[in-house]
Amino acid sequence: MRMRRQIPEIVVVEGIHDKQRVLEAVDAEVWVIGGDRVAHTFLAALQRAAKQRGIIILTDPDGPGERIRQRIAQSVPGCRQAFIPRVAALGAGCVGVEHATPSAVSRALQKARPEPAFCQESLDKHNATPQTAAFTLRDLVEYGLTGHPSAASRRQVVGERLGIGHGNGKTFLHKLNMLGVTRQELAAVVMEVNSQWGEQTE
Repeated sequence: MRMRRQIPEIVVVEGIHDKQRVLEAVDAEVWVIGGDRVAHTFLAALQRAAKQRGIIILTDPDGPGERIRQRIAQSVPGCRQAFIPRVAALGAGCVGVEHATPSAVSRALQKARPEPAFCQESLDKHNATPQTAAFTLRDLVEYGLTGHPSAASRRQVVGERLGIGHGNGKTFLHKLNMLGVTRQELAAVVMEVNSQWGEQTE
């Protein structure tokens, strides 16, 4: 029998079927939101749990899932963010964690990223190093992640490999900055994708 990897943090998902899928993949305590709306009492419980155990947010890779993720992240600082690629969460004409394989769920949780303890908007530019300075729209253009004929596909592949999920240009830029991706890390992944696609970064 396959040993399930233990997750010390509490994993937060949207529905009961998502919880069942997570428990097939790993050994963890899983809390269910139970709908699109996140109750104030649930957020209060998460705030307390975050200080004691830590929280991993694993919501569906769609619009409602992203809004729930942002609501929790804004109210509960320090959560780790886990993303399942949209293509790995498709089933029965819809998208959700419940449709992902246990291995896809396990990989997403293993790649869960902590949010930096600081806000990028208040980053001291004078003290920023080339590896910690905030990404800008110009960086996305340079790497072909926006303003490129296949920008959307490239963001999806790069986001999956970085473990930060998908998104449009604005959302992807926000994720790069708020999930602690370094310039070296992004450059390496883009180079790998370019090599596989037979392209070069200008």
